[in-house]
Parts: sequence; structure tokens; C-alpha cells
Amino acid sequence: MKEISIKDIRGFDIGQAENREGGTGVTVVLCREGAPGGLDVRGGGPASRESTLLSPLTAPKAIHGVVLAGGSAYGLDASGGVMRYLEERGYGYDVGFTTVPLVCQADLFDLNVGDMRCRPDAEMAYEACLASENGGNYRDGCFGAGTGATVGKLSGVENGMKSGIGSFALQISDFQIGAIVAVNAIGDVFDADTGKKLAGMLAPDHKSFASGEDLMVSRYDVVKNRFTGRNTTLGIVLCNGAFNSQQLGKIASMAHDGYARCIRPVHTSADGDSIYALANGDVAADMDVAGTLAANVVSKAIVRAVLAAESGYGYVAAKDLTF
Repeated sequence: MKEISIKDIRGFDIGQAENREGGTGVTVVLCREGAPGGLDVRGGGPASRESTLLSPLTAPKAIHGVVLAGGSAYGLDASGGVMRYLEERGYGYDVGFTTVPLVCQADLFDLNVGDMRCRPDAEMAYEACLASENGGNYRDGCFGAGTGATVGKLSGVENGMKSGIGSFALQISDFQIGAIVAVNAIGDVFDADTGKKLAGMLAPDHKSFASGEDLMVSRYDVVKNRFTGRNTTLGIVLCNGAFNSQQLGKIASMAHDGYARCIRPVHTSADGDSIYALANGDVAADMDVAGTLAANVVSKAIVRAVLAAESGYGYVAAKDLTF
């Protein structure tokens, strides 16, 4: 087993675009010829588009792209730019006189970062599609959907920290699997291997960490407006295995263990935590092994996201902590 770049996984093109001043962005994963996919949503407040396409009960057996973006529900217009890009190049389901690309999307809440009026749109997503060509421009950190990501907001955004988007991938013989995760959690982030807290809720003086879980428990009896819904961690698992939509739904479900290993609390009603799983290959692999590896690469991608993030918009990043 060896580590590889997320860009090495065959059959996918990844592009990003962002508005630095606005504090938001888009990450696009294209599977131009179509690939089966699965989805598992664990958070209580997702902002998504075309999610039912990934149900094994629906007619489509393949989709052509997944979009992760900021902007909350306002950012869902971004998929239109991906559809336009793919239609112009003849990708999608042939309906006789044109093609219809199937594109799924999930958004995180970053309206409290940068310029609230700046949201991802079709033009930004089209730019990300162009950037996906010739190897793509994917980078970990405050890029794409991770541009405005923050974590540790249980006591309010003023005590949160800067986060971003991260990736990690592995190869075992011919089988490749990896994950991209935009980490915008209400909870705190830990290294799954060491248990060390990397980023999260700061004490009021910002000179030490505070515990998000302890704060949540202390407010157990506050049943109204307890937490804000300014969150959501979004992930995509990519592999070159020969899996169908039903199997990929299970792999996405198992991949959520990676969230649970690193983020506490996680999957709350104030998060929209979602994971997509896409397969674009014919390599024989066991579904449960793939799901186990998916949880592994997701947890490592989360760590990469917070360690690669840069301070900005009034939020300190893990690399700049002085305690």
C-alpha cells in the first residue's frame, strides 16, 4: 500500500475556482464519460442538488460530475455552469438533439466569511471545469469549496478557526482510492492517529482550546436555538473499482467513520455532513475493504484540510497557533 496523489486516480478530472475577497469557492470533480455513484447524508441540514440521482432505485446508472461549493443554498446555481461545460463538449445522456449531463452538488455554509453577497455561481463553476483540464489545479488548503471553511463554532463563529479542503489517496496493487473533504464543521478536529486536537473552538481569550463537546453537554437542557446552522463537512470518495451505485452507497456510509474519528461532535442537526462515492474503473475489489479504506482516506484528508489552511478573514489557522 502506498500513498498517491488524488490526481493520480484514473478517470476523474478535478478543478477549483474561488473568489478570495468574497471568501467562497467551488471544487468540481468530473467523470466525463459517466460513472456510478453513491451518497450518504448524516447531517441534519444539507444544501444539495440532484441527490436522488444516486439512489439505486432511480433510472440513471451514472453521473457526470459532483460539485462541492460554498454559499449555502444560494450556491446551488453553480451546477448549471458544469452542465453547460459538459454539454458544449458532448458529454451526458444523449437525448437525440443534445446531451443532458447529470451533476450532483452539495454546499457548505460560508456566508459569515468574506463578503456575504458573494456566492458561487455558474460562471465560477465553469471556470473550475476549465481548470480541471490537463491535470487540473486541485490544491489542499483554502481553495475551491474550502476557501471560506471554518471549524469549532459551538460557542459562536468568533471563537472558531480557519479550515479548508484536504485530500488523501492510496494505491494497493491496481486499486486506487482517495478522498477530498471540505471541512466546515461545527465541532473540533482531531488527528485520528494520535488523538491530538488540531483545530476547533478557542477559549474566549484565544490563548487555548476549549472543548466543544463539553460546551454542548453543559447546554443539554436548552432546546431552542441551541446552535447555529453555519456548518457542514462535505466529502467525495474516488476509486477505480468496479462498483455499482448500491455498493457505492455502502462505501459512502462506511466512509463517514472517517468523520467520526476526527470531528467531535459530528453529524449534528446543525451540520449537513455528506459523502459522495464515485467509481470509474474496472478493478476488482471487495466492497467492505473499499469502505474501510474510504474511512481511512477521509480521516487523513480532514487532517490535511486543517493543517494546509491559511489564516484569514479574522480566523487563525492551525499552522499559526502559538500555544
